[in-house]
Amino acid sequence: MTEPVSGPLARDRALLVFCAVAVAFAAVDTYVVVLALPDMMAGVGIPVDELQRAAPIVSGFLLGYVAMLPLIGRIADLRGQVPVLAMSLVLFSIGSLVTAVSYDLPSMVAGRFLQGVGGGGLVPATMSLVAALYPVERRGLPLGLVSAVQEFGSVLGPLFGALVLSFTTWRGIFAINLAGGAVLLVSVTVLARSHRSSGAGREEPATGAARRLPTALTRPVALVLLAVTTGAGLITFIQPSSLQRDLTWGQLFIPYVDGGNRWITPIGVTTIVAFVALSLWCWFLPRALVDLRGWLDHLLAADLLGAALLALTLGGIVLAFATADPEVAVFSPQGPWFLAGSGIALVLLLLHLRRADDPIVPRGALRATPAWGSLVVSFLVGWALIAALVDIPLFARTTTERESQLGAALVLLRFLAALPVGAIVGGWLLRRVNAGVLTAAGMAAAGVSFLVMAQWDATSLDGFASNLPLVLGGFGFGLALAPVNAAILASTDDDAHGLASALVVVARMVGMLVGISALTTIGLRRLYAAQEDDPSLSILELGIVQEHSVFVGAAVAAFAAGVLALVLFARANTRGVDTAEVLHAAG
Repeated sequence: MTEPVSGPLARDRALLVFCAVAVAFAAVDTYVVVLALPDMMAGVGIPVDELQRAAPIVSGFLLGYVAMLPLIGRIADLRGQVPVLAMSLVLFSIGSLVTAVSYDLPSMVAGRFLQGVGGGGLVPATMSLVAALYPVERRGLPLGLVSAVQEFGSVLGPLFGALVLSFTTWRGIFAINLAGGAVLLVSVTVLARSHRSSGAGREEPATGAARRLPTALTRPVALVLLAVTTGAGLITFIQPSSLQRDLTWGQLFIPYVDGGNRWITPIGVTTIVAFVALSLWCWFLPRALVDLRGWLDHLLAADLLGAALLALTLGGIVLAFATADPEVAVFSPQGPWFLAGSGIALVLLLLHLRRADDPIVPRGALRATPAWGSLVVSFLVGWALIAALVDIPLFARTTTERESQLGAALVLLRFLAALPVGAIVGGWLLRRVNAGVLTAAGMAAAGVSFLVMAQWDATSLDGFASNLPLVLGGFGFGLALAPVNAAILASTDDDAHGLASALVVVARMVGMLVGISALTTIGLRRLYAAQEDDPSLSILELGIVQEHSVFVGAAVAAFAAGVLALVLFARANTRGVDTAEVLHAAG
């Protein structure tokens, strides 16, 4: 592995701060639909009592977030972290705009998908940037800080949604996302001009027509085409009633074909033509606005076929579990088909990885035990974590007067508030404590907290003592985040850090999807068994039985993650210590 730079400059630290803020901003968007989903459904004509039809709004975001992460991480390794960060913010902003002006379910899902791709891409690029700026022994604290702001975003997400909904509609949430993404994009772009990390932000020399046409000419034309595309596109999406009723301007909205949709109207066709012209302009003139040809070259270099097979593998898992009804089965009725497709894609991917000259997962990249071990541990961490995020507020709503979402969220807030604190402490301790020991300690604390929750009764949340397992559990999960990330970064080559960081996030997200379906199904089956054994049990008592089963299952996953981390991370050199020298000195 190449030796990293000794330390970041002030401008590099400022860049990392803005990247961390962007990660938090995207994390907020992950949870912001919790309260806004009913209004979003109404906005695209879906009745509130047909919640299953809204599943693509959630699964579309998850699909973009999870399935595209490995490709984005690999591109970050090839092109540099900063260009990927900037492009992720562009996609996140475009997705926010499309969601804000969406008029039907497909347009809303498309917007959420782009948000997922952009928001997810920020995480591996930022983690890789930490590895590029800091030597091994100094990565712990910045990794902990990035993990902390990411988790803090999950705390702010529902609160942010509630705040915005108190004075505007759900569209205002995504309008604010667009503004925030644009501000962060400008900030990162300005700081990137002086960024010195390897390969980041380098501009390819112009060739062909680009040499003959100066930037002073090509860029204004591109900006005009961009303005026409954006303006015409917004009018096509929104279709202002004042313009539609106007005798002159209303002709822009009349379809060319009877019964046609809004995209085959004069304004819709104008949008399409302007977009195609903009794409061609940027393709042949790389310095115009976006180097499309350069990005395509990097997509191909990142192994586009392998990325597609990996995306299909992950996408099948996401769709199988994200759309499941746990009361019926672990995965949705279409789940077996999704999983079958995922299995076929996985077989094809493994064959491709063996034969490709430069596969998306470089040969030997995950050979080290701490590298592949990080993925296993991250999967189990996600499995356990989702039980806290879902079932703590569910227990609160079941057993207390806190029947509102806000009351249940305030109970969960005690857990979530301790999580970023644990992440910072874990990052700080990483320079002094082995990653395996630190992860095991954190997951042991989380496991103990779940076992305590499994003893709660109907009145437990009324007492102050309930705060202890909530805080302990959140702190424990936070304590484990930075060591898992540090272990895989310390065990992979510098030119694979983006991919490695992406895979850790993917493993945790898949663990969360599989975990919530499996644990909820187990809990419900335990509920039905208890009801058969004693039909006199009340709904409250049955609900407690279900939640106890979930908490016990989460404790098992947490303890398993801790034990595996202790074993698999034993040789993870996260403190910059030469293991051979230590053994030689001890001998």
